[in-house]
Amino acid sequence: MIDYQQLLFPYAYNILGTAEDAKDAVQEVLSRYFTTTHDEVVDEKNYLIRSVINLAINYKNRNKRLTPQPAEWLPEPVATDDNADKNVYLKDILSYSLMVLMERLSPIERAVFILRESFDYSHQEIADVLSITEEYSRKLLSRAKTRLFKPGAEVKSKDVMDNTSQLVADYVNAIRQRDLSRLEEMLSAEVTLITDGGGKIKVVAKVSTGFEEVSNVLRIVIERYLGKAEIKVRWINHQPALLFFVKGRLATCQVLEFSADGKRIVQVNNVVDPAKLKMLASNDTN
Repeated sequence: MIDYQQLLFPYAYNILGTAEDAKDAVQEVLSRYFTTTHDEVVDEKNYLIRSVINLAINYKNRNKRLTPQPAEWLPEPVATDDNADKNVYLKDILSYSLMVLMERLSPIERAVFILRESFDYSHQEIADVLSITEEYSRKLLSRAKTRLFKPGAEVKSKDVMDNTSQLVADYVNAIRQRDLSRLEEMLSAEVTLITDGGGKIKVVAKVSTGFEEVSNVLRIVIERYLGKAEIKVRWINHQPALLFFVKGRLATCQVLEFSADGKRIVQVNNVVDPAKLKMLASNDTN
């Protein structure tokens, strides 16, 4: 028997960017379906996938309308390593870098991009799922790619991501030893630091850009807050990440992005919003 919660979660999460909302969308679809009769449904699996995708789009539109997202909004991190939630199809969870970029898209652009590029849907299948024309599906995909990828942008291969372990280890050691000069050597000139406190946690800076600005913020954060934290290296959304535990509590999830050659850190995504760390903390035995 198909585990529908396991199957449907990645569709909802990739569109919404938050695990809690994704779980709610999946639960609403399943509850609605299994508490009523659906004699007209020929393909139950595809019907439920279609339902959860469209509900996730509605959720995303509602969330953007009610609470516009600030520039520092980051997706909820989802573990994709051996310590991850076994009830999630991990291979279908998108990379963190792509999840961050997709906040540039409208919900329907996001859905088209995900279905075409991640789930290999044809434009006819996308049109059927979203009740649009094939032509409009192609137009939305083209628009999404234009918004996501700048001309000449570096593309990071899986091999690069898999071979960053030494850089990550050096980064962790620099933090533990408070060797800030060594840490700065790992940053690219155009590095960006984004910190999402969810409006609940006071942060040093929400968005910092450029080597000098990011270096200064990292110095303050490490010296004041994270210098004595316990650090665990995890894979989050298929990317290396650091979990910082302060007095046994998960305080920060820091997801790293690397240059195309894997030799420099180009973006640090710092999630400190307690609501977005809840699921991650629950499947990490500190």
